Amino acid sequence: MNLYSDESLIEQLPGFKNNYTTVNGVNIHYVTGGYGSPLVLIPGWPETWWSYHKIMPILAEKHSLIVIDLRGMGSSEKPLEGYTKKNMAKDIHELITHLGHQKINITGHDIGAAVAFSYAANFPESTDKLIILDTPHPDENIYKLPMMPIGNPVFPWWLAFNQVKQLPEELLEGRYDVLQNYIFNHLLVNPEAINDFDRKVYAEAYNNKNAIRSSNGWYQAFTQDIEDIKKYKKVSIPAMGIGSPEGAKMLSFFFSVYLEDFSIEEIENSGHFVHEEKPEITALLIKKFLS
Repeated sequence: MNLYSDESLIEQLPGFKNNYTTVNGVNIHYVTGGYGSPLVLIPGWPETWWSYHKIMPILAEKHSLIVIDLRGMGSSEKPLEGYTKKNMAKDIHELITHLGHQKINITGHDIGAAVAFSYAANFPESTDKLIILDTPHPDENIYKLPMMPIGNPVFPWWLAFNQVKQLPEELLEGRYDVLQNYIFNHLLVNPEAINDFDRKVYAEAYNNKNAIRSSNGWYQAFTQDIEDIKKYKKVSIPAMGIGSPEGAKMLSFFFSVYLEDFSIEEIENSGHFVHEEKPEITALLIKKFLS
């Protein structure tokens, strides 16, 4: 058996199981486990549901977890379209309805954070609390991000690179780990927080043209995402942002514009992947907020 397949990975997490369901016209892979109020966890680029494996057993003590591979991610289907965050939030809503939940708590990281915010904005009646990890939903401020390293060795060039059609697939098929390792090494304070095994899991998930094309689709939808957020009412659902020092600053500004009831938690000595670099603190903050 492939060591990095969902079937092998789930064996490392007793009490959890893989599931597959077609919703909103796309087949979605998701992992379930735990007991209590429903809590959805949504990962981001360049990872899969496995990014939450360190905190899943902790959160499962109090919550029924639904950990989702977004459309285009991991073992979920990779259609040619449908990658706006509003439409991917609809994927989540249809899945939650299918599972019989009327209301959920929802957490997202990176691209998953944008989908989680969109879920709360579009389905407030189905949302109890919202938790955002380190990344806001795209708005017009994204156009102001530097594409040149102006006094900062780390700048988000990959946002532009992932906008390019066809070329990334041609360059990176079979060697996506080159890009992933760059991202992990530069956006973690401690690069060992995502170990060699975890990196191979993510490389396996992204190493083919369809996976690269579909994950880039999340970024190529940003223009529409920016237009969509202009139409949303200010979200009144209780929300918490958890971020690295830099991420917490971005979330604080974003929340002040788009949310009414929120708190921000900054995790020191952490980079972008807070739930993997500081899993115990992240899980504790989530449990406290939801209790």
